[in-house]
Amino acid sequence: MRIAYVCADPGIPVFGTKGASVHVQEVLRVLLEAGHRIDLFCRRTDGAPWPAMAAAVTEGRLTVHELGRITGTDVADRERRALAADRELRELLAATGPFDAVYERYSLWSTAGTAYARDHGVPAVLEVNAPLPEEQARHRGLADAQTAHAIVRQAARDASVVVCVSEPVADWVRAQLAAAPAPDHGREPKVVVEANGVDVARVTPAGTAADRPFTVGFVGTLKPWHGTETLVAAHALLRRSVPDARLLLVGDGPQAGALREQAAALGIADAVEMTGAVAPIDVPAALHRMDVATAPYPDGGEGYFSPLKVYEYMAAGLPVVASAVGQLPSVVDHSRTGFLVPGSDPTALAAMLRVLATDRYLRERVGQAARRHVESAHTWTHVVERSLAAAGLPLSTPLQPAEVASA
Repeated sequence: MRIAYVCADPGIPVFGTKGASVHVQEVLRVLLEAGHRIDLFCRRTDGAPWPAMAAAVTEGRLTVHELGRITGTDVADRERRALAADRELRELLAATGPFDAVYERYSLWSTAGTAYARDHGVPAVLEVNAPLPEEQARHRGLADAQTAHAIVRQAARDASVVVCVSEPVADWVRAQLAAAPAPDHGREPKVVVEANGVDVARVTPAGTAADRPFTVGFVGTLKPWHGTETLVAAHALLRRSVPDARLLLVGDGPQAGALREQAAALGIADAVEMTGAVAPIDVPAALHRMDVATAPYPDGGEGYFSPLKVYEYMAAGLPVVASAVGQLPSVVDHSRTGFLVPGSDPTALAAMLRVLATDRYLRERVGQAARRHVESAHTWTHVVERSLAAAGLPLSTPLQPAEVASA
């Protein structure tokens, strides 16, 4: 098939290092490996594609249409410009097609992808990762909330299926649809849940056990809602009984300076390594430097996320210690594929890490079970195949009319 992949979110650099960037690249990788031709429409790239995708660009199987960033004098002006840019994107899709299907990652001001699918009678997958109007209002400011909610309702109405990253996100989408007028075509879109996945060929266990001090790890953007300050506090407690324990923080973000200051104040600065931003292709090597990996999300935080990092930890054969918040209890099977502890509780986190530090067999058993778990049903291929199937599309399909017309 020839597929239009639309990511009009100006905050997602599709070839960058953010979790959202990894999600985009993995979906593209699966579609390309299945033999599809992709036109990628995005606001920004911020880097080079992974080697396999770079080859696809050279071979003409992946065409990147970088649309440019949206600026404005204030929040309201940026919103108006974003809506105008969406109209331009819709025209570009029509001029660039025909397409056999559309895969659109929902963004705050875009309906272009699913509108193209509606107008041309082709299937469309709308992927929703968060309740963006609420996020925007809370963290960045939202001038026109009414239009923002109308956007998601229209985009969902025009999709064949709305694929949500968690059940709370699916509930939010269903509530949006319930508040919207009935569609003219009389068809309600399917709303399904597909959590994040992992490429088990890219992320693998370390070949041999390393001779090093017990190392606790974290991968992700260093932002307040990731709970890394709890992890640093827990590591200071762990060092009282495991004095050579190390902490490896892989990633960068606005909390980096505060975490360095916290480690220094706790007297563990020499035991904490902060790598800064790491390209997704280099994350597996970082995971191989860990004995245990953590997801220390705070108690009472936003519970709708799907933790990409946890699936990568599992694929690396690492025992995971995660906060029992949000979707994590549905991802981590306590004592089998990882361990759950209360969020925002450094004492409980340190106690669990202490157990793992002294029991190599437990680490190996749980890490191996975690790897088998993601291999069985949680690869990106599983995720994309089920998402397309919900729209009535197999992952691998014979040559379609749009391909013949553009060959």
